[in-house]
Amino acid sequence: MSAPDTSLGEGRNGEPPTEILIEGLHRSFNGNDALRGVNLTIRRNAIVAIVGGSGCGKTVLLNHILGLMVPDQGRVQVADHDKDGAPLVDLAAMNSNQLDRIHTRWGVVFQNNALFSGSVFDNIALWLTEVKNMQDHEIRHIARTVLDAVALPSDDGFLGLDVHDLSGGMAKRLAVARALAMKPLVIFYDEPTTGLDPTSAAQVQDLIVSTHVEFREAGFDRTTVIITHDKDLLSRLRPRTVMVHEGRVFFDGPLEEFEKSKSPHIRPYFDIMPILQQGHKLPEG
Repeated sequence: MSAPDTSLGEGRNGEPPTEILIEGLHRSFNGNDALRGVNLTIRRNAIVAIVGGSGCGKTVLLNHILGLMVPDQGRVQVADHDKDGAPLVDLAAMNSNQLDRIHTRWGVVFQNNALFSGSVFDNIALWLTEVKNMQDHEIRHIARTVLDAVALPSDDGFLGLDVHDLSGGMAKRLAVARALAMKPLVIFYDEPTTGLDPTSAAQVQDLIVSTHVEFREAGFDRTTVIITHDKDLLSRLRPRTVMVHEGRVFFDGPLEEFEKSKSPHIRPYFDIMPILQQGHKLPEG
């Protein structure tokens, strides 16, 4: 199934430029096919949710989009915002310096947060120091701004707090703040609410919406890509929904169609999404 990019009301007429283009993507591991010819177009300013059962290939797909894996066949092209007109470039053809340059335009919130050892300030400062060569006084201002944006304290005491002393919900919000510090044009969330309590999950859901919409209202284009099992998150965002099944794009369209589908592949997955959302694995067989 396929459909136009309908997130936030975008349709075929006057579509924004392409941000990510995936064509014929194949990848196997030890003779087992993880991706079997994925084709997917993500347009600028869209909110796209990628869903699917465990082992369907969505994490491998995300790793290819991030340039962390090289396809066996096919290609992933992304917009290069440092060039006039932001032309599409093939990630697999880029060297490490070129890929690092692309990554400065992106933010990633990993499933397990991937916070570094050290303080809250250290986590926000790392990329600003290494990539943008900023000084501590400049970073401190940015740190306070992004912490305020994710409803975390921004005083010196919290900035000096060791990240291991944060609750799960606070750590997730810090991971979002760290991603926002670089003012990314594309932000990726890998199962951002999995395993969180309902209150923390709702806070993160609000963050995902606000960091997308407020960036747009400020006159910038931000594309949001989310790997998720979270029905509540989908209900609040109403994103374009892409379901990966057995290494292929099985569904691509509005959430409303996904929710109503009677497909023997979609319906069982839809019913077990709350179990997967809690971080539980289903028994074999």
